[in-house]
Amino acid sequence: MSTPSAPTAYPPVSVVMPVLNEEHHLPEAVGSVLAQDYPGGLEVVVAVAPSRDRTREVADELAAADPRVVVVDNPSGRTPDGLNAAIGATSHDVVVRMDGHGALSVGYVRRAVEILEETGAANVGGIMLAEGTGDLQQAVAVAMRSPLGIGSARFHVGGRPGPADTVYLGVFRREWLRRVGGYDPAFVRAQDWELNHRIREAGGTVWFTPELTVTYRPRETWGELTRQFFTTGQWRREVVRRHPGTLNRRYLAPPVAVALVAAGTVAGLVWRPLWALPLGYAVAVTAGGAWAARDERAAVLLRTPAVMAVMHMTWGAGFLLGTSAPRSTGRPR
Repeated sequence: MSTPSAPTAYPPVSVVMPVLNEEHHLPEAVGSVLAQDYPGGLEVVVAVAPSRDRTREVADELAAADPRVVVVDNPSGRTPDGLNAAIGATSHDVVVRMDGHGALSVGYVRRAVEILEETGAANVGGIMLAEGTGDLQQAVAVAMRSPLGIGSARFHVGGRPGPADTVYLGVFRREWLRRVGGYDPAFVRAQDWELNHRIREAGGTVWFTPELTVTYRPRETWGELTRQFFTTGQWRREVVRRHPGTLNRRYLAPPVAVALVAAGTVAGLVWRPLWALPLGYAVAVTAGGAWAARDERAAVLLRTPAVMAVMHMTWGAGFLLGTSAPRSTGRPR
């Protein structure tokens, strides 16, 4: 890593944002970028997938209102394709990864560029600050911020600054995106983790800092939550299949929990003491969820244990089942 140095000038940055069905959240997401107090040039490229709502119309309205916003098509609807299409429409040397379901904190871009210079990192990022509005959405946010929900990764729960396996979204040196070939279009999910893995394998540093936060709006229904975590588990399995050295205990916890709960439930029909496995899990997740949400309103506290159970079981089931994705054909385009 290079010697720390302060930027002598702030380079222009390109913010890339793939979106699908984000009619309600897109104005907040784009607005948080345009409101950045950044002394260099700034553009936002929104890659719009075929959506069931007015996402395209909203994106076009935002572009008409501010010339810094550019809209491009993402016909496949896949996130990595949208990211690569947006990056292809930019030319600046710093690329900020954003999505349509969140909002950048005040001063995010300025500080991220400074940390890139100070650390010499290929990518810097911070905390995924989950915040909800309704009771279920806030319960999901509480679970996502807790180590009991989806693990103790620093970009979820915070921690000391320094090199990391991955970060939330990220602010990249364009040369590193070019060097590793951009986002792998094979990864419908987990494309950020997989890209950061290739950056680290190529000798680059991925740097976490709690100074950077991006507000994240969780899914608003049980169905959306279930689908999100099931597919995330599937694609984490695909990361492990293609990069076996990335397997760790945190990845194994949900599938092991699913296997023990399922085995105990079925085998308990023959030998009742084995029902202690699913009952023990139910007690643990109820107590853990209630503790994580102890400072929340009652409606959120009551939902948090069930939210955690859905996260664990669907993520674990997705990991066990995997995907039908074809094997990688090599370096992503």
